[in-house]
Amino acid sequence: MPKKSKKTKPADKKRNKTNPPENKRHQNGDYLEAKNNDSYTAKDIYVLEGLEPVRKRPGMYIGSTGPDGLHHLIWEVVDNSIDEAMAGHAKNVAVSLLPGNRVMVVDDGRGIPVEIHKQTKKSALETVMTTLHAGAKFGGESYKVAGGLHGVGVSVVNALSRWMKAEVCRGGMLYVQEYERGKPKHAVKKAGTCEGTGTAVTFEPDAEIFKDMDFNWERILEHLRQQAYLTRGVKITIRDNRETIQPKDKTAGEAPRNAHTFYFEGGITSYVKYLNRNETPKHENAFSAHREVDSGEGRKILVEVAFQYTEDIQAKEVSFANNIHTPEGGMHLTGFRTALTRTLNDYAKKNEYLKKEEDNLTGEDVREGLTAVVSIKLREPQFEGQTKAKLGNPEARTAVETVVGETVQEFLEKHPQDAELIIGKAMLAQKARLAAKAAKDSVLRKGALEGFTLPGKLADCQSRNPEESELFIVEGPSAGGSAKQGRDRRFQAILPLRGKILNVERARLDKMLASQEIKTLVIALGAAIGDAFDLKRIRYHRIIIMTDADVDGAHIRTLLLTLFFRHFKPAIDSGFIYAAQPPLYRLQKGKDVRYAYSDIEKEKIIKELQLAKTIKETKERREEIVKSEDAKEAMKEDAEKIKGFSIQRYKGLGEMNAEQLWETTMNPETRIMKQVTIKDAAEADRIFDILMGDEVLPRKKFIQTHAKAVKNLDI
Repeated sequence: MPKKSKKTKPADKKRNKTNPPENKRHQNGDYLEAKNNDSYTAKDIYVLEGLEPVRKRPGMYIGSTGPDGLHHLIWEVVDNSIDEAMAGHAKNVAVSLLPGNRVMVVDDGRGIPVEIHKQTKKSALETVMTTLHAGAKFGGESYKVAGGLHGVGVSVVNALSRWMKAEVCRGGMLYVQEYERGKPKHAVKKAGTCEGTGTAVTFEPDAEIFKDMDFNWERILEHLRQQAYLTRGVKITIRDNRETIQPKDKTAGEAPRNAHTFYFEGGITSYVKYLNRNETPKHENAFSAHREVDSGEGRKILVEVAFQYTEDIQAKEVSFANNIHTPEGGMHLTGFRTALTRTLNDYAKKNEYLKKEEDNLTGEDVREGLTAVVSIKLREPQFEGQTKAKLGNPEARTAVETVVGETVQEFLEKHPQDAELIIGKAMLAQKARLAAKAAKDSVLRKGALEGFTLPGKLADCQSRNPEESELFIVEGPSAGGSAKQGRDRRFQAILPLRGKILNVERARLDKMLASQEIKTLVIALGAAIGDAFDLKRIRYHRIIIMTDADVDGAHIRTLLLTLFFRHFKPAIDSGFIYAAQPPLYRLQKGKDVRYAYSDIEKEKIIKELQLAKTIKETKERREEIVKSEDAKEAMKEDAEKIKGFSIQRYKGLGEMNAEQLWETTMNPETRIMKQVTIKDAAEADRIFDILMGDEVLPRKKFIQTHAKAVKNLDI
């Protein structure tokens, strides 16, 4: 692992404080150096014109220049088309991936205006495409609600594209303008006649900005599917024309490799059912609400909510504002949770499910097994953070609370059987929560009482600094013994586990904490578990899962990752969880020892060692081996027969002695580790649910779909 550099104070601040006589004091109290102050003049002030700021600091506008930023270019252009649809002017949006890393987005909206703009003296089309903060969404009544990343939209895409073309159909005429890195190649010109109205934008990202130019088909598909759910009644088509398939009938023309069309009359209710596709619904009727609320000053907020309970114990809540996903929630999600908890409690008391005031259901109780989508559309949304992860409008909370409070009450009265099932599930969650609290308190109290007397099987490290300490979770006592002998006890702790831990995907907390292995791990980490988990108290900043490189080892690793994802997720978000990569083979010829981490790497090493031997043979024999088409197979067959050459296949970590385990898997200077990260929490949740849940059919389908991607299967 790379060593962390020590933090040092900036040299200029240190100098200013220690040598104030040579400085002048600014009116705000800071010291300014008198020396060389004449060198800072007007020529040092840079003014970036047009779209230059975007190319200079692209991360400020699209978040990053990695894959996320690359795909955000598509989202920005599509958002303009979706905004037209939300305003009621478009019914169809088509996205095409074209050869040469080009993307085309077409809609049948009103078309961007092309007449001369009064302020810029240029065509409105050119103004929108080449000027930051220019568009109909900054005022007027053209768009009552709008999405977009930071209100800069298509002009940013233009700035970060090597080439772009805008085509507009208005008034029976087709208008075209092309751009190169944000600058017009020519004026807006008429290119012929057309029918209807609409806009087509085609762009090619700039390779100078984006090093990785590979658009991910699945990622685009998922995003556009989501947008179709959120924009009821709008048809979104996506085609992948990067590679075309030659049809048998050549007269039929070329067909796209992949083509999908999304159209959902049910809107977010259909989205809830899609999210629950691998779950068993608890009640038949899914709840849905679609109402407009007056937020004052004549401004309306459209609130859409849908939910359904399942047999799962995890909650899935997805929220949006103006079709923008808000992964951290915000006021709209808070309003939904508050209203749902209050309404279910009121109904339960009214129908005598709850006898006492102290028996009230908590938010945690009513959200167990809940799958909900909350979508609002409002003018001038206030987002928190650069990437719009959280909505901050207070009026959004009031609007959602009002709609949910009224409509959930109506739903429960209309569907008493569903209401009974929902209340019953929440009350069962309440009992489990109280049992889990007792079990958790017992475990935490035990850990607190023992103080520094940590679990006996834990071989702790000497350091008490979490930043430099690491915990190896090792499979089995044999590997644990080697790890304890081979470790650097100054900063490396070893916790051996006996067998496979409990699958926590469908287990409640009280059952989990009855497992000795999980209880030991909780006490060793020292930061509690679940909602009581406190990242500041964690005892190790590197928690390394070290299991055998076989099927059983992979299963144990998956069980541990499920545990961390469900109950220690902040540790994953902070980058504290790792997976060790032990070698599969040890190859030795004389004093030359090599380790291979895959079969491919093993073959490469064998070839190198084989050639090292043959270099001593005659030239003819050497050339025969090197040139032979069967050389690779011959090497595989003969490698172990070479004098002084041996191959050892590690079936488990326990087969390594302490020195080998340190050298290959634990030494920070030579080891290979994979950091566990979550790019898409919703997708991670779905995968864990498929792989570790009760339903067999989704898991079978997943395995069949991804079987070909498995390169090495150790049975």
